[in-house]
Amino acid sequence: MSEILVVWEGLVDWLANGVLQAAWWQILAFTLVATHITIASVTIFLHRSQAHRSLDLHPIAAHFFRFWLWLTTGMVTKEWVAIHRKHHAKCETEEDPHSPVAHGIKTVLLTGSELYRAEAKNQETLTKYGHNTPDDWMERNVYSRFTWQGVGLMLIIDLALFGAIGATVWAVQMLWIPITAAGIINGLGHWWGYRNFEAADASTNISPWGIIIGGEELHNNHHTYPTSAKLSVKKYEFDIGWVYIRGLEMLGLAKVRKTPPMLKLGQVKPVADAKTLEAVIANRYEVMAKYARELRRACKDEMRALKQAGAKNSARWKELHLAKRWLHRDDDRIPSELRPQIASACAQSPALAKLVAMREELRQLWTRTNVSAEQLVADLQAWCRKAEESGIAALQDFALKLRAAHA
Repeated sequence: MSEILVVWEGLVDWLANGVLQAAWWQILAFTLVATHITIASVTIFLHRSQAHRSLDLHPIAAHFFRFWLWLTTGMVTKEWVAIHRKHHAKCETEEDPHSPVAHGIKTVLLTGSELYRAEAKNQETLTKYGHNTPDDWMERNVYSRFTWQGVGLMLIIDLALFGAIGATVWAVQMLWIPITAAGIINGLGHWWGYRNFEAADASTNISPWGIIIGGEELHNNHHTYPTSAKLSVKKYEFDIGWVYIRGLEMLGLAKVRKTPPMLKLGQVKPVADAKTLEAVIANRYEVMAKYARELRRACKDEMRALKQAGAKNSARWKELHLAKRWLHRDDDRIPSELRPQIASACAQSPALAKLVAMREELRQLWTRTNVSAEQLVADLQAWCRKAEESGIAALQDFALKLRAAHA
C-alpha cells in the first residue's frame, strides 16, 4: 500500500510540476527563449527568405525553422508568404489584407489574426502570390496537412516539461505571433512611429531597436527596401534578426542576396552625368531623406531667429514648428487640415518656398516614366545649376553632393 502511495504521489507531483521540476524563473526563461525563436523563425525564414528572397537558407536551417513554426504557430508557409506579398502589392488599399489605413487601427490590432485566417482561405491570393514556396513531401503530408497537430504536440511537450503551468506557457506561445506580428507590426507599423524614408505607403518604424520582434520594428525601412535582408539603416538602429543572419552566414547556413543600397560620394563632377542620375535614382529614398534634413534645418534656423527676437510661440513660430514636421513629406501625405498653416509658413519665407518647390522638381526625376534617360540627365544638370544659383546655402551644398554621387 505504501508503495502505491509513493507512486501516486510521484505521479501527482509530475502532473503538477513536470519532469523538469523547474523553478518559476526557469519557466519564464524557457518561455522567453521559445517565443524569441519563433519570432526569429518568422522574420528570417518566412519574411526575409521566403516572402522577399533577400537571403538563401541552407536546407538544415530552413527545415529547422519550418519544423519550429509548425510546433509553435501551425502557420503554413505558402499562406503566410502569399498574404504578405499581397500586403506589399496592394498596400493601404481595400485589397490589403491587414492595412490599418484601409481597415482601421482597432480592427488590425484586435483582430489581426482573424484577418489573416480569412485571407488564407482566399485561393486566388494563394495562387497568385504563393509561388516558389516549399512543396516537398513533408510540406504536403505533414506541415500543411496537419496544422493543428503541431501545436497540439507543443502543448504535450509543455505539459510534460512543466506540469500544469505548461498550459500557460503554451498559451503564451500561441498568442505571441498574433499579438506581435498580426497586431503590432501590421497595425502600429502602419499607424504610429517615425519614418526614415518617404515610402509610398504609411509604414513606420515603431522603435529604432529591433529586438523584441526580431527587427520587424523597423517597418518603414523594410517597406522602403523590401528585398533587403537587413532592416536597420541608420547608425543608431539595431536589427537583431540581421545579427542572427550574419551568424548563420558565418556557419555556412545562409547566404545574403541583398542589403539596402548606400549612397556613395566621390569626387565632385563638373556636371552631373548618366552615372550621377543612376546613383540618384537608385538611392532616391536616401537622397530625399538627406534633403528632408535640409528642410528641417531651414525651419530651425528661422525659428531660432524668431526666438532671439523674442517672438517664440508667436503665430509665425508655431507655423514654422508645424512646417518642420511636415514640409519634407509628399503633399498627399500632409493632413488636409494642416496644409493652410504650412502654406502660410512657406509664403512668408522665400527660402522655404524655394526648398519645397525644388524638392518636388527633384522628385520628378524618378516619378516621370515617359521621359528619356537623356532628358532626365539634362533635367538633373538643370536642377543642379538652379540650386547653385539660388543663393541658398542648403541648396548649393546639396547640389555639390549630388554631383559627387556615384553608384
